[in-house]
Amino acid sequence: MPRRALDNPIVLAVLGLLLEQSSHPHQMLTELRKRSDNHAAAITRGTLYNTVGALATAGWVASQGRQRSGNRPEKTVYALTQEGHEELVRRLDSQIRNPEREFSQFLGAVTYLGALGPNGAVEALTERAGRLQQRTDADQERLSDALAADVPRLHVIEAEYALCLARAELTWIASVVDDIRSGSLTWPAAAATPPTPPAPHDREESNRATDRA
Repeated sequence: MPRRALDNPIVLAVLGLLLEQSSHPHQMLTELRKRSDNHAAAITRGTLYNTVGALATAGWVASQGRQRSGNRPEKTVYALTQEGHEELVRRLDSQIRNPEREFSQFLGAVTYLGALGPNGAVEALTERAGRLQQRTDADQERLSDALAADVPRLHVIEAEYALCLARAELTWIASVVDDIRSGSLTWPAAAATPPTPPAPHDREESNRATDRA
């Protein structure tokens, strides 16, 4: 198994799940997708099985036998080893201590915000803010429900952090939109009138075509 498989970001998530309880890969995949939108988008069945195989080869997880549910095929159940527990703690400690420059799609797009022109930038940022606000409201409601149900705050601390980031982004977007409208954020003349962007219907069709590709 290539060493680079152990550098996959989901290694930490898998080790963390197995710290909670032993599990087979199918359970891990379901749980990771349920807990995180990022994981839902990024993790495939093949990626997860390859990662678990790499963890087993490294001695960080170990088979605890096979489990059958109904008429389904047997599945290998894995548990965290002492070495895996130590690796989990090492990685957590390092990642919490050391801030990394994490590149997001939005950051990459904002780099070329000027290509939209002032009006296009205001329209796109405003639409993003509306969608982000809706998601943030829903996430806050779920977090409040969890805390009201006596889920320990430490168990949902990542949701609290994600809400903090989302609210900071909303504040930044609002300030940029205000600056564009007031004229304090100016555009070079050559970029002030960009090509007309596609209509909403066309954007949806384009997105679907990209998803099918």
